[in-house]
Amino acid sequence: MRRRLICVLMTTLLLTGCGQAGGNQAEELALTIRGEYLTMDGCAARAAVTADYGQRVYQYEMAVSVNGEETLLTLSAPETVAGLTARMTGEENLLEFDGVAVETGPLDDSGLTPVSALPALLEAAKSGYITACALEEDEALLRVDCGDPAGSPGTGTEYALWFDASTHALTRGEISLDGFRVILCEFSDFTI
Repeated sequence: MRRRLICVLMTTLLLTGCGQAGGNQAEELALTIRGEYLTMDGCAARAAVTADYGQRVYQYEMAVSVNGEETLLTLSAPETVAGLTARMTGEENLLEFDGVAVETGPLDDSGLTPVSALPALLEAAKSGYITACALEEDEALLRVDCGDPAGSPGTGTEYALWFDASTHALTRGEISLDGFRVILCEFSDFTI
């Protein structure tokens, strides 16, 4: 009986160690990236944003500049809104052009909009509760999923973030509400 118990314990330990080998590398990288994003003062990028309201879908392209508490988004597409600027400081979010403010409409009850999605993704990178992480595409990308620690998958607000595994640049982000993706952001030229 004792010999059988030792064999079961050894097998369990070996299987547990093998299963976590890849996970530990992804977890360590996720924590390293989180530390870098927590200490960054600002960043800049180009972003292609898709906002899905259910009955209608909007696509935008914009330049993003984050400097401390201020986020500045300058739309470049679609052409009809090129030049619109969104300036966010703390809780205040304005979409303005020549002094005229425009409302884009919330995607949920908490006030999530295409404009506030980019700061929300950066906040998830800095302090979101990590529910899963894995290396993808031949370990070139790190995927980090964030959500409510007490919630179950597919409920509430969830974030999926992809980082370049070597440069740690944010390459893609998604925000889902109750299992439905409402925001997709694809980043290029991301610099800290």
